[in-house]
Formats: sequence, structure tokens, C-alpha cells
Amino acid sequence: MDQLKPGELITALVESATQKTALRPIDLLIRGALAGALLAVSSAFASYAAVQTGMPIVGALIFPVGLAMIVLLGLDLVTGAFGIIPLGMHARKVSAGAMLANWGWVFVGNLIGSVLFGALLAIALTMSFHAEDKTGLAAKIVTIATAKTAGYEHAGSFGLTAVFVKAILCNWLVCLGVILGASSRSTFGKIAACWLPIVIFYALGFEHAVVNMYAIPTGMMLGAKVSFSQWWLWNQIPVTLGNIVGGYLFTGAALYLTHAPRTAAAAAAAVTVPAHENGRVPAPSVA
Repeated sequence: MDQLKPGELITALVESATQKTALRPIDLLIRGALAGALLAVSSAFASYAAVQTGMPIVGALIFPVGLAMIVLLGLDLVTGAFGIIPLGMHARKVSAGAMLANWGWVFVGNLIGSVLFGALLAIALTMSFHAEDKTGLAAKIVTIATAKTAGYEHAGSFGLTAVFVKAILCNWLVCLGVILGASSRSTFGKIAACWLPIVIFYALGFEHAVVNMYAIPTGMMLGAKVSFSQWWLWNQIPVTLGNIVGGYLFTGAALYLTHAPRTAAAAAAAVTVPAHENGRVPAPSVA
């Protein structure tokens, strides 16, 4: 079959976590930077489609193209790592230090790629900051950056709670997309499987740490009245923390606890077979 069974999938994810934590920092930086740039490309594409059509749902439908490319090329998003790398630690094949190092290098790589693409896009849209953007994309990015920072700040603690919860819900769906993509052996299957939950997260306006690494600084470059501290205190930090909770607890840990293959000893301990009155053990029944 094209699809891995849940138990096989968890085994494959544990192996993936083991391999990814063994990579050199330079590999994680390169893969992270490419992943951040590709996700930024798809974010810009989705915003452009929404501006041109006047229908945000169109942007949501095409946004997953970025994650599809990332999955097929074997690149790294820190949001996906939040859900997958801890599985290696649960299986006792990855240390906590190795997991945190992976998260750190991939986070930095994602940030570099996202900001770099955002800077290049800003230059392209404004004729090197000497002309007005005629497509409306620049204005859309400025609006998004402002809403993702000053919008939450204006609501105070209620805004901080909202952005954290949006981040949890986002990475629950994003990690589902990454894991569903890994469940297929075919190119078409990987694309179709990862597409489904990503459309939902984008359409509902949830908060993704790597998308925001592109959207907010690019908006700042294009004129959004957003400070560096607003970016990090009212979005990047709480969103990253929420993404960790959503990716790890809601997705990775939950699936591991129910689908991880048991050892022979654990499986035997989990089954109690009542003895027959005459001392014989009854034959197992077949449902």
C-alpha cells in the first residue's frame, strides 16, 4: 500500500528524529533557511491571490504549496520539529540537549531564510524602495504585520492569550500536515495529505512562527508602524511557545502514546489471560 500504517509511521518518525538530530549545524541552517524562504514565498503568493481575487479563501487553498515543496525536498521547519523531534526522545534515541540544539539551529535557519526573502520581495515591490507598489501586495503585508503585533498589543493580556491559543491550534494542524505527508510513499500522496490541514490553519487565521518571521519584518520594511519589541513580545515569542505546545502535546506526543510499537515484554504485561477452572489456559478467541 502507498500509505504507512500508524505504527509504521511512528517508527519512521522516530528514525527521522534520530537522523535529524545527528545532522551538522550547517546542514540544519541550510535546510532551515531554504524552508523559511519557501514558506515565505507561499505566504506572499497566498496574500497576492487574496488581493487579486478579493477572496481570502483562494489564498488559503494555494498556501500549502510551500509546505508541499518543503516535505518533498526533506527540508526543516522548526514548527514541524516541535512535533517530531520529541518522538525520538520518547523512544530514548534522542537526548533533550540534542532536541533543543536541533530546534535552535532550525529556528535560526528559518529566520534567516524568511527575512532574506522578505527583504528581496520588498526591494522588488518598491523598485528598491523608490516607488509605490502597484499590485497592492505591499499594503496587504503592512496590514498583516500590524494586525499580528499592534492588534494583539491593543487588547493587552486578552490579546496575548488569543495569540498563544491561535499558535497552539496552528501547529496542531501544521504538524498533522507534516506527519500526514510522511505517511505516504508517493509524491502525489505526500502533496495531497499535507495539503488538507494546512488549508484549514491558514483559512482560520491561526498563528505560525515561521510565517510570521516573514510577514512581520517584511511589513516593517514596507512601512508598517511596528517596532522590533512589538514583533517579538506580542507575536514571535508567544507564537513560538504556543507552536511548541500544539505540535508536541496535540500531535507528536498524542500519536506516539497510542501508536508507538510496544516491546514484547510490555505487550505481554498488558494482557492478562484468566486461568480455566481445571488449570488449563483457554485458547484465545478470534473477534
